[in-house]
Amino acid sequence: MVHVLARITAQPASADALREILVELVAQSRKEAGCLHYELFQQEGAAHIFQTVERWADGAAADAHMSTPHVAAAIAKAGALLGAPPEILRYAQIA
Repeated sequence: MVHVLARITAQPASADALREILVELVAQSRKEAGCLHYELFQQEGAAHIFQTVERWADGAAADAHMSTPHVAAAIAKAGALLGAPPEILRYAQIA
């Protein structure tokens, strides 16, 4: 099992538009084979910062997710709205 945490930062004025893109991305990602858990959070007091918490069956499922059409579409739509490059980290659960 692979856990993925992605921090996505919007330009402050673009937070609402980016949230719409990310909500749709979550809906599509949850339908993927190998997706066990996929949630989206918005930081309190900093509405332009988003965090996904994902759990994938294995590394192959996480890799496949990154090459889906809905991820490509989200990246294309979000590009100009971002305030920083997304930070995507993978973790293996140890306890």
